[in-house]
Amino acid sequence: DGVIAILITIMVLELRSPEGDGWEALRPLLPVFLTYVLSFVYIGIYWNNHHHMLHAAARVNGKVLWANLHLLFWLSLVPFATTWMGETSFASWPVALYGIIQLMAGVAYYILARQLVYLHGAESTFGKALGRDVKGKTSVVIYALAVPVAFLNSWIAFAMFVAVAVMWLIPDRRFERVVRD
Repeated sequence: DGVIAILITIMVLELRSPEGDGWEALRPLLPVFLTYVLSFVYIGIYWNNHHHMLHAAARVNGKVLWANLHLLFWLSLVPFATTWMGETSFASWPVALYGIIQLMAGVAYYILARQLVYLHGAESTFGKALGRDVKGKTSVVIYALAVPVAFLNSWIAFAMFVAVAVMWLIPDRRFERVVRD
């Protein structure tokens, strides 16, 4: 929780006030703000799902802890990519890097989930709650596709990131049911 809070704090500290006092002064900051909002939503999604998943886990081991650290590493790069993407008004390389970081965070989350299933067993309550993880796998595929798309049209790649975020905004109740039952 603390790492996630720090990441959000770093991102908000990167926001700069406009030069001027009218609405027109905000126009150049629109890409920065849009990128911040998207990244804030992503960090929030990871925090919520990470919290529920670990709350549902009965135990952890060294492999789970290292997998968790792997996820936190990739999430720690989100503020850097957020700033670069916003300040360059969605130039191809920054958007591609943002996609690579999201891809790697998605892969890291998948590895963490798999380590927890391996520890608890596929037939455990935890394993059944995770299920086939269709949203997780779909997200990784979309991120992987968005990286090369960024070089063709960075706005389409950005829209792909937004689509994944929207997909995850629908709360994932799998782990809540496990904890409740």
